[in-house]
Amino acid sequence: MDKYIKNPITEEVTAELKSGDYVYITGTVYVARDAAHKRMTEALERGEGLPVNLKDETIYYMGPSPAREGRPIGSAGPTTSSRMDKYAPVLLDLGCKAMIGKGKRSREVIDAIVRNKAVYFAAVGGAGALLSKCITKSEIICYDDLGAEALRKLEIKDFPVIVVIDRNGNNLYETAVKN
Repeated sequence: MDKYIKNPITEEVTAELKSGDYVYITGTVYVARDAAHKRMTEALERGEGLPVNLKDETIYYMGPSPAREGRPIGSAGPTTSSRMDKYAPVLLDLGCKAMIGKGKRSREVIDAIVRNKAVYFAAVGGAGALLSKCITKSEIICYDDLGAEALRKLEIKDFPVIVVIDRNGNNLYETAVKN
């Protein structure tokens, strides 16, 4: 079923999302990859706060290419989510409600999704140029020395994703294989 949602994503929103749903997201999402995740967790380990409040927010695992003239961002396809698995449970426990990426997640991440009533979305890999057309604004928030891996804030409109793991732990990667 196609669903249109707006960020922030709350528990009320995740309650309506089921594994296999096609979803179009509008609103703000944050972009972070491996290096930004590492910096955020190191800051937490030192007792410092994060550069953004992740409560009810969405993190997109993506490293954009440079923007073309007249566009806010270049190609913006998802990166492999498992590289963030060692960091994701902590961020979910801090209130992050959704992640967008591609590929399977570890048992620890799935448990954190269920514990926090969150959701994991997949964006279509290889479609970065098309996905970038749903991005209306891109701004580096911090870690600009990381280049494409800097922490960014994006404004998106009708960004297409699929619910892979819903808040109950139903996993499309597992159920699709069984069917």
